[in-house]
Amino acid sequence: QVQLVESGGGLVQHGGSLRLSCAASGRTFDVYAMGWFRQAPGKEREFVAGIKWSGRSTNYADTVKGRFTISRDNAKNTMYLQMNSLKPDDTAVYYCAASNTNTVSTMVYHYRYWGQGTQVTVSS
Repeated sequence: QVQLVESGGGLVQHGGSLRLSCAASGRTFDVYAMGWFRQAPGKEREFVAGIKWSGRSTNYADTVKGRFTISRDNAKNTMYLQMNSLKPDDTAVYYCAASNTNTVSTMVYHYRYWGQGTQVTVSS
């Protein structure tokens, strides 16, 4: 099994920044592509950003493109999400996800492993 633990969430003002981290442990050799998803109250979980194992290939939702940056450090088994120019609409629980294939997908069902989530709240 793979365990994923997110950290770095919190309360920030409109226009502020946060950096989320996702630490993987356990059978990390089974982790290839990884991604960030988010879920706001009353809404479905949605794709935010994804990254392949090498870190050289990334994908972003249109709503965060140009504001968020995904990265990973395989030596530390950690993935990051730098979030800048935050808006109230970014308020959600952010989840880290990992796949046992090296394909970045926007679909929830593609990812085998999930973290418990970290709350991000952006005040107006």
